[in-house]
Amino acid sequence: MSNYFRNVPNFDYVSRLPNAKISDYVTVKNFFKRGFLREDIFQELSFFTKYKIKGDDRPDNVAWNFYQESELDWLVLTCNNIVNIQTEWPLTQTNFDRFLLDKYETHEKLNDIHHYETIEIKNTDGNVLLKEGLEVDKSFSMTYYDDITKKQVTPTVFTKEITNYQFEEKIENEKRNIYLLKPRYLNIIYDDMEEMMSYIKGSSQYKTETLKVADNIRLYT
Repeated sequence: MSNYFRNVPNFDYVSRLPNAKISDYVTVKNFFKRGFLREDIFQELSFFTKYKIKGDDRPDNVAWNFYQESELDWLVLTCNNIVNIQTEWPLTQTNFDRFLLDKYETHEKLNDIHHYETIEIKNTDGNVLLKEGLEVDKSFSMTYYDDITKKQVTPTVFTKEITNYQFEEKIENEKRNIYLLKPRYLNIIYDDMEEMMSYIKGSSQYKTETLKVADNIRLYT
């Protein structure tokens, strides 16, 4: 993320340190300035490619594998609207195991039934009548009329058990499916970021494109 933070403009804030003079300032990064992808880019699916996060890869690992530049980790996160990496990025296997035990307390409870899901049901023609993976009650059942056999059919098996472990594992695996901006469009993002992170001249706080200075009300009281 260091490459991203270098682009964040500065803000001279009135110092509140104990020994500070009335006119002293502290330079900080203005994190109210946040980079993002333009809406027209987000809407253009041809700009992106699907990517599956492998193993314990971090955003910088993904950036290196895809762009050969680990400092584009911020772009990996931005492309997927990831703000909280702790909850929106796949956990490492060690942290996943720790999370499971914290939540379910014992290994035995991981095998308890969390819910039931449908299995795929087709008729004799091969048409799907019931999709796989729909969450249903344990008592769920169905009957359909088969045009080929001319009979009412009631399948003997409709659902399957989903354990706590399978439920949590599915959530983690879904986080692994992300989208990445194709490398050929990187220059567009660089230009947009430079514009987004630049201050516009006209404000009383404006000093340069990369620096604003806070009003010091103590100088006027």
